[in-house]
Amino acid sequence: MSGRSSNNDLESPEKRARDGIVSAFIAYFLWGLFPLYFIVVKDVPAFEVLAHRIIWAVPFGALIIHLRRQWAEVIGALKHRRTFMFLIVSAILITGNWLVYIWAVQLEQINQASLGYYINPLLFALAGVVIFGEKLRKAQTAAIILAAIGVSVLTFSGGEFPAIALFLGVTFATYGVIRKQVVVGGMPGLFIETLVLLPFALCYLLWIMLAGEAAFSFTDPSLAGILLLAGPLTVTPLLFFALAARRLNLSTLGMMQFIAPTLQFVIAVIYGEQLTRAHIICFSLIWLAVILFSIDAWRTNRTLARTNP
Repeated sequence: MSGRSSNNDLESPEKRARDGIVSAFIAYFLWGLFPLYFIVVKDVPAFEVLAHRIIWAVPFGALIIHLRRQWAEVIGALKHRRTFMFLIVSAILITGNWLVYIWAVQLEQINQASLGYYINPLLFALAGVVIFGEKLRKAQTAAIILAAIGVSVLTFSGGEFPAIALFLGVTFATYGVIRKQVVVGGMPGLFIETLVLLPFALCYLLWIMLAGEAAFSFTDPSLAGILLLAGPLTVTPLLFFALAARRLNLSTLGMMQFIAPTLQFVIAVIYGEQLTRAHIICFSLIWLAVILFSIDAWRTNRTLARTNP
């Protein structure tokens, strides 16, 4: 790992920035296209899709860990009781998040799923205030108020409580808060989380296969291959995200993260999900909040760069 880090240090700032932007774009682009995969496997029950996502993420994750020489970090996290306990909790949270996301796509609620990830950065900021005692800047406060108004409009005017969006946003924000408490990289952390979940996923898959209720079957290699892809599709975006996070500042990374829910929103429109006036008002306010939040983060980062070169 040390050799890999030193090579990164030798990169020119321009190359680091370019590689970071490309890596971030690939990560968010893949996350944005995720609904297409779940649309393809929409006839497979959500719990079974989740089980395959966990099971096949483990061997593919192990390969990435091996290639990146991160086994020492994995073993260190497993031996550290506090870190391991936090990762068990984060594994439970990410499981719930993944399950509801799969379920949302299968129920043709991609709009709500994208809304959940639009409001996620705003929930992170709110969590910083409530949990870590951080203070919001005026622009951040305004962005959160706009987002709250947007959700309220959808709830009261559209007659649709955005339960899926709020669940996805809250669980992922809570997941982020917990992962903030442990010193472990993105890939090692995800590998341990999926490793914790692996026995439950294997038992569930074996149970439904013995009961003859599983969609997965060796007699249908095409569907089996598609379900096997759930592992690489889970791990690959995180790998590129980890590469980007080491090369870009947080404000740039934060502004680029809205690529994913925007692509999800476009997919929802293409697939003909209902887009009412309440939806348009809600998303318009959320987009305005996102722009305000991102500009504030960019300006703050520039100010910090000037004062702390």
